[in-house]
Amino acid sequence: MQKNLNCRRMLGILFFAWLSCLTVAGVLEAKAELKPGLAILLLFVGKPDEMGRGVVCPICKGLFGSGEVMAGSQNILTRLIHQKMQGLGTFNLLPAEKVEDALSRREMKRFEEKLIPNTIELGNELSADFIMVGFVFRFVERIGSSLGVERPASVGFDIHLFRLRDGKMVWNGGFDETQKPLSDNLLKIGSFIKGKASWLTAEELAGLGMDGMLKKLPGAKVLEEAP
Repeated sequence: MQKNLNCRRMLGILFFAWLSCLTVAGVLEAKAELKPGLAILLLFVGKPDEMGRGVVCPICKGLFGSGEVMAGSQNILTRLIHQKMQGLGTFNLLPAEKVEDALSRREMKRFEEKLIPNTIELGNELSADFIMVGFVFRFVERIGSSLGVERPASVGFDIHLFRLRDGKMVWNGGFDETQKPLSDNLLKIGSFIKGKASWLTAEELAGLGMDGMLKKLPGAKVLEEAP
């Protein structure tokens, strides 16, 4: 009799634990669904302006230093953005493969001619709420090691966030830096320390720059309600 009673109690406890797990999973899923969807477009390569001043962003008209854009740098930066945005947890990110597939079905010339309208159109096709698009203007790898270099890493890029319901740009950020010795860069000692007081690769430098940019990215509610 006592043994049956204990079994029933144990079954009750297990059932309650199972029900609690389902409830928590449901709450987490509901919270995820409440986050706006974000599509991240592969970064485009900026072109130097005709006046030789540098590279002008076609979207925000910001001026960046020109230089080599290493092969594969678009993929590196796009992957970094995905990782950083995933870590922030502000949005539900659309799978990169889904965005790349949708982009592959479009002529790149259309984006060169009318970047913003085609970006907005692509984001709506993907049923996203926001879309990120940017440019890489310079991505120069260091020559040397973390201990010493013949040429330091140098990176320039920017990112723009568009709200798709009205096509409005609600945030943008840019990074344009060549790593310098600490003695020449005292105002940026924080970045130097974060880089473990060593000479960074171009990807590491870009990652630090992206961290600084994304600290200024508002929350989803602010972005959704921005006039």
